[in-house]
Amino acid sequence: MSIELALLIWSAALASAYIVVQSTAYRLDYGVQFAGSQRDNERPPNKWAARGNRALRNFLETYAIFIALAVATELSGRSDNLTQWGAQIWFWSRWVYLPAYFVDVPFARSATWMVSLIGLVLLFVGVAF
Repeated sequence: MSIELALLIWSAALASAYIVVQSTAYRLDYGVQFAGSQRDNERPPNKWAARGNRALRNFLETYAIFIALAVATELSGRSDNLTQWGAQIWFWSRWVYLPAYFVDVPFARSATWMVSLIGLVLLFVGVAF
């Protein structure tokens, strides 16, 4: 199994972590009762629930790209150092990004996002050229 395919499989755990963090922050803010309702008349979320929502949304914006590139790498048989490094950089930086969204270190979150983008670019270049 290629590294890209292995990381694609493990990315399901990564996606689950984002969902668990977001849903936990939501339930802590709104309460289990409201979370289980139709959520009519929802007030704006507190800082932590809002960060959980934004972190999850941001993850989902790049997740589909990673899936497409990892599958294309596997199907084309073009796994090499470039695609392997790209997949690993994206995967591990997305793990770092989740807590980075919740701490107030200037530019830490943005820098981590840029690193993950570099991983996607490496994957793209490796499989496309």
